[in-house]
Amino acid sequence: MSGLVLGIETSCDETAAALVDEEGHVRSSVVASQADLHARYGGVVPEIASRHHLELIDAVTADALERAGVRLDDIDTVAVTRGPGLIGALLVGVSSAKAIAATRGLPLVPVDHLHGHVVASTLGENPVEPPFLCLVASGGHTFVARVEEPAVYEVLGQTLDDAAGEAFDKGARLLGLGYPGGPAVDRLAREGDPGAFDLPRSAPGELDFSFSGLKTALLYAIRDLGDSAQSRAADLAASYQRAIVDALVSRTRTALELTGIERLAIGGGVAANSELRQAVTGLGVPVWVPPVELCTDNAAMIAGAARFLEPVEYPGYLSLDAAARL
Repeated sequence: MSGLVLGIETSCDETAAALVDEEGHVRSSVVASQADLHARYGGVVPEIASRHHLELIDAVTADALERAGVRLDDIDTVAVTRGPGLIGALLVGVSSAKAIAATRGLPLVPVDHLHGHVVASTLGENPVEPPFLCLVASGGHTFVARVEEPAVYEVLGQTLDDAAGEAFDKGARLLGLGYPGGPAVDRLAREGDPGAFDLPRSAPGELDFSFSGLKTALLYAIRDLGDSAQSRAADLAASYQRAIVDALVSRTRTALELTGIERLAIGGGVAANSELRQAVTGLGVPVWVPPVELCTDNAAMIAGAARFLEPVEYPGYLSLDAAARL
């Protein structure tokens, strides 16, 4: 694919648009987050998210174009997240992308949201080159994948229950912290002792992950502490975060050893976690860690993934639909 790609991402509670060129340079990336809006509910409310995407999508797209110094007439390809995600939220992005592409007869690339996280480190001045191993840890998904060429990825191991990001959110709720839980736990953990509590590192299989038992262990630890739990919150957060990071890093280390691959990239919202970003540097291989703004949901990674995929020409994509699961 050549030329300038407009990416649109609305899979959850971030309304995002970005411009990426064929060499992987991010010309602009705009993200309108609804985190503060959903914080009062302790998590994302799908109907509210969808309505706000409708309100924001045009303005966010216009802002991305303005920041890149281009017009819609300068766009060569449109890319959009087709799934997985919240179906109502996804439909807003898909409908907007189809409208923009169709009115100009442009090709459209439907993108797997997770593929975006996998190839996020191919953007920028120092892109990772295949073959590489990728650890993706987000609010809805956690897996380790082999990437022999950036158009596809092979999942080697994945979570069997909660995703790492979901574990952070649930742990934060148990600790009485705010939403989103990952950043809140990360901040509090810096004040605590990660060895204060012996929390489990579940090992369901050689490369698979499991975090539901860890969440239950944190619940029991808080119950056992009773009234003193609040005074030990920092130690609990640090121990809980260390257990999650240990599980992620240990499976990644095993995958590196089994595959013999000598490059590692990480992606997904949990890749913004400060302890994980530090821990992966000790795995003995070169590591590509995206900037924080490319770890959380964004449209630059969607436009970036589209560079490696076959576009659908007009009018073939007019019947394209969103998919909550792919």
